[in-house]
Amino acid sequence: MTIKGKNILLGVSSSIACYKAAGLARTLYKMGANVQVIMTKNATQFISPLTFEQLTVRKCLTDTFDRNYEIKVEHVSLARWADAVVVAPASANVLAKLAHGIADDMLTTTILACNCPKLAAPAMNTHMYENPVTQDNLKALRHYGWDIIEPADGLLACGAIGKGKMPEEDEIIDHLLRVIACEKDLAGKKVLISAGATREPIDPVRFITNHSSGKMGYALARAAMHRGAEVTVVAAHTDVEPPLFVNVVPVQTAEEMYDAIVSRAQDYDFVIKAAAVADYTPAVTADNKIKKKDGDMSIPLVRTKDILKTLGENKRPGQILCGFSMETENVLENSR
Repeated sequence: MTIKGKNILLGVSSSIACYKAAGLARTLYKMGANVQVIMTKNATQFISPLTFEQLTVRKCLTDTFDRNYEIKVEHVSLARWADAVVVAPASANVLAKLAHGIADDMLTTTILACNCPKLAAPAMNTHMYENPVTQDNLKALRHYGWDIIEPADGLLACGAIGKGKMPEEDEIIDHLLRVIACEKDLAGKKVLISAGATREPIDPVRFITNHSSGKMGYALARAAMHRGAEVTVVAAHTDVEPPLFVNVVPVQTAEEMYDAIVSRAQDYDFVIKAAAVADYTPAVTADNKIKKKDGDMSIPLVRTKDILKTLGENKRPGQILCGFSMETENVLENSR
């Protein structure tokens, strides 16, 4: 999933979070996007336009009436050029203007002429963000098709603690990728994916598991989500964070995964089994920690339910079922 070659219009409005926009601009540029930055006049008090020009290798725009631009009606030309608009940070003032069609500077004039996907990452004082007027403006922007990236909680530059921090760079890029990374050829489809390593308890503090990280299951979920599918992941233990915009159903054991997958499978167009599910589980789970003793110890194991076998026996017409096989020798033969 890539934004290489995409034209990104990055709007930077007045906020101390402007410094984060510099990192975002550079990351987008390194990902291969063509990044055009437009700043409000007040934003230039926090960070110099020259910074963005060095990071994006493009002139940073601030003035609607600058006659040095290559094309006279620059805001209209940029609106046609852009594949997506990202306003980060988005101040309360700029959000209010965008919600009501006020176009009194280069940034708002250009965006008003844009017919591409639009995203905004609000950043402001907590009380400003929670003000009913701001919330009404955000509601209006969502109504007009904007993707509003929720601000983070934390200590703000003004000293307040609460919601209002500009979202992290990775989150903004995830939102952008979802919008423009690829064709939405799975729109209207439902995908169910299993991921991670199950844990079979021996006693309250010990369990049997495997080395699965969950990376493949989550990568599949992210790819399906980018292509427009509604995605649910039944996740056992993983070493990575789940992707945004997918529904995660947490489980621990093979039995829990069996129940979660089988109870949902009939409602999905694709079922992909990428989890590493234990083939055996302890016959008995001790209520208390098993104490060490002299001599050896054995743990009786019983077979777990075969999820893929059950899914195959009950696969509905048109449903796509995909399983993965982990082998250490004779890979193809054993997998078949």
